[in-house]
Formats: sequence, C-alpha cells, structure tokens
Amino acid sequence: MTLTAIALVGNPNVGKSVLFHRLTGAYVNVSNYPGTTVEVARAPARFDAGVDLIDTPGVLTLPARSDDERATMRALLHEPLRAVIQVGDAKNLRRSLTLTALLADLGLPTVVALNMHDEAGARGMTVDASALSAALGAPVVPTVATGGEGIAQLTRHLPLARSLLPLLHYDAAAEAAITDLAARIAAVAPHPRLAARGLAILYLGQDKEVEAWLQETAGEAYAALTALREAAHAGGVTPAALAHERGEAAGTLAARVTARGAQPSPLLAHRIGQLVIHRVWAWPILLAVLFVVYEFVGVFGAGTLVGLLEENLFGKHLNPAITGFVQQYIQIGWLADLLVGQYGLWTMGMTYALALILPIVTTFFIAFGLLEDSGYFARLSVLANRLFKLIGLNGRAVLPMVLGLGCVTMATLTTRILHSPRERLITIFLMALAIPCSAQLGVVLGLLGAVSFSALLIWVAAMVAVLMLAGFLAAKLIPGRRIPLVTEMPPIRLPLAGNVAKKTVGRLKWYLVEVIPLFLLGTLIMFILDRFGALPAIISAGEPLVSGWLGLPKEASAAFVMGFLRRDFGATGLFALSSQLTPIQAVVGMVTITLFVPCIASMMVIVKEQGLKIAAAMLAFIIPFAFLVGGLLNLLLHAVWSAA
Repeated sequence: MTLTAIALVGNPNVGKSVLFHRLTGAYVNVSNYPGTTVEVARAPARFDAGVDLIDTPGVLTLPARSDDERATMRALLHEPLRAVIQVGDAKNLRRSLTLTALLADLGLPTVVALNMHDEAGARGMTVDASALSAALGAPVVPTVATGGEGIAQLTRHLPLARSLLPLLHYDAAAEAAITDLAARIAAVAPHPRLAARGLAILYLGQDKEVEAWLQETAGEAYAALTALREAAHAGGVTPAALAHERGEAAGTLAARVTARGAQPSPLLAHRIGQLVIHRVWAWPILLAVLFVVYEFVGVFGAGTLVGLLEENLFGKHLNPAITGFVQQYIQIGWLADLLVGQYGLWTMGMTYALALILPIVTTFFIAFGLLEDSGYFARLSVLANRLFKLIGLNGRAVLPMVLGLGCVTMATLTTRILHSPRERLITIFLMALAIPCSAQLGVVLGLLGAVSFSALLIWVAAMVAVLMLAGFLAAKLIPGRRIPLVTEMPPIRLPLAGNVAKKTVGRLKWYLVEVIPLFLLGTLIMFILDRFGALPAIISAGEPLVSGWLGLPKEASAAFVMGFLRRDFGATGLFALSSQLTPIQAVVGMVTITLFVPCIASMMVIVKEQGLKIAAAMLAFIIPFAFLVGGLLNLLLHAVWSAA
C-alpha cells in the first residue's frame, strides 16, 4: 500500500485546525473552543501535492471513549499514513505527552509541533524543545499556528519523522500482559502500520475501534485475545492503572524539559478570562454579551439589513422586474404562479431565503465567529454545566443551543460535537421544541416588546420552563448516562479577523448550498397544497383549535401552517395580526408558535441526523405539546387577569 497521508493528531483546542489551514490553505472550521473539528477533514498539502493532510478530531485521551476520539482512532487504523504530526500544547505539556506515550507505542513516524509556545512564555514557562526531541527520538518544532511561526521549519522536518522512543515501561504485571497480547496480535492480526504493542495497550484499555478491527481481522482467533485481556484485567492490569502510569511518565518528562521563570503579573486577557467565569461577575458579563449580540443580529441584521434588502432591493426593484418578466413571457398560468405567485419559488422561496434570512444569519455567523475565536464559548460551556446537569447534558451542549438562536437547521448539524448519541438526541429534541431561531426571535421581541415588558418576561419564563421540563423528562426516559464535562480552557484572546472571515464565509457557503434548496422545496410543497385546495382546508380545520382552545382570531390558523415552512414565517403571520390581538392573545400566540413544529428545513436535517423514525416521533410529540402548553397558558392568564 502506498502511504499518501499525514494525520494531525492532538488534544482539543491545541490549534490543529489552524495548523491544518496553514499547511494546506484549505478551509476547515477554525475555532477557539473544544470540539470544532468533529469530522475528519482532508486536503492536499501545500508542501507536497501528492500527500493528503488529515485533520482529525481532538482527543482528550486514548483509548477512545467519545465519538471524536473514535473517529481519530479510525483514521489511525485505516488511513494510509506516512507520518503523524502530533500538535501539542506548550503550556500544558503533561497532557500532550500523555497522548505522546500512546503514539510512541503505536510506532508511527511522528513529528511533534509544540504549539502555543508564545502563550507558555507569557505564563513564565519555557520548554526545551531540543531536550524534548532527544527524549522522544523525533523532531520537536515550536510553533505559533495563529501567527504562522514555525510552519516552514515544521514542513522541513516532516521527512525526518521517526518512530518515538517509548516514554515508559509499565509495571511487571502490565508489561507481561502487554507482551503476551502483542505477540498474539502480531501472529493473528498484524497491522500494516501500527505496532502490535500499541494495539495491545489500546485493547487492554477497551478501545472500541481497536476491538472492532481486531475482531474483524483475527476472526476465530479473536476469542484467544479476549481471554488474554480478561486474565490481565483479573490480575489488576486495568485501563485506569495503565492510564495512571502514562500520566505519571508524561508528568516526569514534562517537568524535566520545562523551566519556570518568575511568575509574571497576570495578563489582561488572563484577568478577563477569570472574570467571565466568576461566580458573580460572569452573569452580568453574559447579559452584556447577549445584549451586544442582540443589537448586532436582532437590530442591525434583522432590522436595518433586512429592511434594505427586503423592502428596497427586492420589494422595489427585483421582485417587480422579475414578476413583470415572467408574466410577459410565460403564458402558462400555473407555471407563472409557481415562479412569482403567492407561494412562488422566487417571490416566497428566494425572497425569504435571501432578503429575510440571509442578512440575519450573516450577522449571527459574524457574532458567533467573534465569540468562539475569542475563547468565550469554552467558558460559557462551564457556566452552563451546572444547569444542564438537570437535563442530562453537560455544558458542551450550550454551543449548539446558542448556535440554534441563529439557525436551528445548522445547529442540528453541530450537535456532532457532543460525545454520545444520547446527548445529541436530547439536544436536537430541545432545539426543535423550544429554541427560536434569530429571525423568529426578532419577530417575538418586536411584537411582545410593543405590548409590554411583562409580556416579554412571560414568554421568556414559559420557554425556560418548557426547556427544563422537557429536558428533565427526556433525560429520564432516554437510556444512557450523562457524560461529565471535561474541557480545556483556551486563553481569552483578541479574535483574528482572518479566522472570523473564513468561518463566516464557510458557514454562508453551507447556507447557500444546503439550506436554500430546502427553502425552495418547502415553497413548492406550500404551492402544491394551495393549488389543490388542501391549504385552505387545513386552515379551516384548524380554526376550532386555534380560536377555541388558544383563544386566537381564526385568521391565526394560517400562521401555524406557515410556521411549518419556516418558524419565523409563522411568527410573522401573527405579527401581521398584532393590531387584532389582545395582550393575552399576543403572549399565547407567540409561546405556541415558538414551540410549534420545527420548520421543514430543520425536520429534513433531523431526519438526516437521527433517522425518519425519530424525526416522526419528535413531530408527533411537539405538535400536540405546543397546543397543550398554549391552551393551558391561555387559561392561566385569563384566570390571573380575572382575579386581578
């Protein structure tokens, strides 16, 4: 087999994605929070067009436990690797060397990129790269990926990649078990690139990917491997004991090659980093951040930019011109309506996608990019961790939920950063139920803010209560255990304009390629329903529920049908009726429409991520639940109003 790939391997948040971009020029999701590189990305290397560079997900540890770690282990097992670039963190060397210990036992040619050595220096730490290189028997290159320092030197050292010297020998019992198991693996399931000793250690550590590979390769001989592992575990050679010995060896080597000077005074960034997770100051800082994001996305994006595009560019120029052209040259009535009618592909689908939603998601992507590149989101996950325990999640789930405030469709895809299928299922369900997208949120704030601040507070309280109750019940009903939050705190830093721009462009590309076709499909469905008379029938059938149980005007039925196409369409439909709504009707309507079904684009992505059966089950629960909550809120508010 021709070896044509080089893999970047390292802990989360050590700069792998930035280094990948430097070495390839290709865009991946360059971020300053753990879990960004969820999937394995690849691109031709700048220094050799015949070599693919592979950016693997960050691994907290090996043997693999999370999906991220399993994806990295799969790459090591199955990719035709010529070498590995281990990206280490100079300011947290012990953690990096714990992973190095396993890479050494796997025997792959390796070069170590000792990244963020500038930040280590700012903390009074100096790593002797030459001494570390001598101890490992392979090149160690200090780098600052964000600034491009050391990249050329790293490229020059890649041909010198060598198998690492072992960092440790385990205790006698462990070494005996490893030796016996490695000999058996070499006999019945030899790997073309990975050393049998490393596979034996990972198998003893219960790595699921290694287990699957050995079972497939060894065939009937796998039973003998299982017997050897069970005997080793019975003799005290446990995964925890092996991990402890690796950590001790990594700590010893890290202490030997690291010098600490006089502790400098805390940097401003360090002091800010402490404030944003402070038990008191963290909350006003969070409110201030959310306010700034709202002003930028909700006011500037949803107000100013949407006004310029929808009312001026599309409303006054593009739509009249395109409508006139279609009506002049297309004489087939239904075809003209399909393009520029009430539910036309251009007048509804493209206009809503480009004039209404694109400005909002663009500003949100910019704001999100600034926050993640600054290192704030890692701290936000820590803040949310305690609250999220109640709903069976850890603080890591706050990242897709915050992104869901921009676009639930895209946020559903980002749940891949979560470590278990259970966490992903709960998070997707909660976003589908109770997380409004930025466009819908802007409409909600516009309508309820005009009613009263109390109306807005009731809506917020209802959303939080539903989110916590539904999450608590889901955590109890969905089998599995909560995975504790383990995260590395990146330093707070000034966002790099280039990184933010690349992330924004990449996400907008995703929006244009993936989401706009879903808008057009949804518009086509609405056109067909209207054309064959089903849409008016659906609206008429829903009037008793909408008018009787929710207490809304019968015209509000159309808003719920539109809400299935896009959540913000439904909210906009209620907004158009605002002059006919009482304060209670406004609150009940907005609570119900927020909880109502995810838009068709979100549902399609849920089907893609979770399967048709789970998506259908979510839909079957959410629709009646939204009307149940809305009706109960209607009764409660009228009772309180009457009592007052």
